[in-house]
Amino acid sequence: MSGILVLGREGQLARSLAERAAAHGVAVRFVGRPDVDLADPDSLRRAVRASSAEIIVNAAAHTAVDQAEDEPDLAYAFNVAGPKALAEAAQEAGARLVHISTDYVFDGSGDRPWREDDPTGPRSVYGRTKLEGEAAVRAALRDHAILRTAWVYSPFGRNFVKTMLGVAQSRPVLRVVDDQVGNPTSAFDIADGILTMIAAWREEPALGLGRTYHLAGTGAVSWAGFAREIFALSGARAGPSAEVEAITTAEFPAKAPRPLNSRLDSTRFADTFGYRAPHWQDSLAAVVDRLLGEGRPSA
Repeated sequence: MSGILVLGREGQLARSLAERAAAHGVAVRFVGRPDVDLADPDSLRRAVRASSAEIIVNAAAHTAVDQAEDEPDLAYAFNVAGPKALAEAAQEAGARLVHISTDYVFDGSGDRPWREDDPTGPRSVYGRTKLEGEAAVRAALRDHAILRTAWVYSPFGRNFVKTMLGVAQSRPVLRVVDDQVGNPTSAFDIADGILTMIAAWREEPALGLGRTYHLAGTGAVSWAGFAREIFALSGARAGPSAEVEAITTAEFPAKAPRPLNSRLDSTRFADTFGYRAPHWQDSLAAVVDRLLGEGRPSA
């Protein structure tokens, strides 16, 4: 299959896809603001028609979780109306859509990884709009694949790894939540999963279409444990490090509720497409190495 269009140009996943696709010799076109905007359905339709793409990857969204509580209309435009228009444009063009979603569609209860068919129950505007966006894509386009992921980090943009390394340059002790558990996921690993899926479609075009998948790093940890590993890796490389003081979610209130259990079971994706993300510690080491090597640990 040829003709891959990625919506999103500067985000973590888009930039990771650009690197990975280039390394594999896969031609991908990237579009984004101001030319193409999820909040502007007409721009989406024009971009899809002009691209003649067979595969569209929606790597754009309103991801500012707390901010979404104050601007639900904007979150709806980006996370529901935009994906709906994109799916409709894909349907008209005879293209398939890979749509990225989130662990926030679940309520964060329980003590086991979430499976795709578990009951959803978002507790925030962000989670509700992402869930509605999934439903809109399913309703508008048969040939879709929805990928839920969590705790995404990379050398690009703003993310937990870059924030921790940046703050550690000026603060010797950091208070980090220890009762929220999830799968840290490198955006490079998501990109590799998407490219593996696209390669599988070349051999078997209908494989796994019309389904929802989880695609997250292997292994789980709390935010505090994640931070400790970041500092262990950085400190061993003479980079920024700090002591981590574990606290509870109640001690670090946020406008939008955070899931206590963000773990995702990625078995379905692995069984379907033959790809499972590496253990989060292995992927984290590569990103920390790169950030320290490039001398830009802060967002």
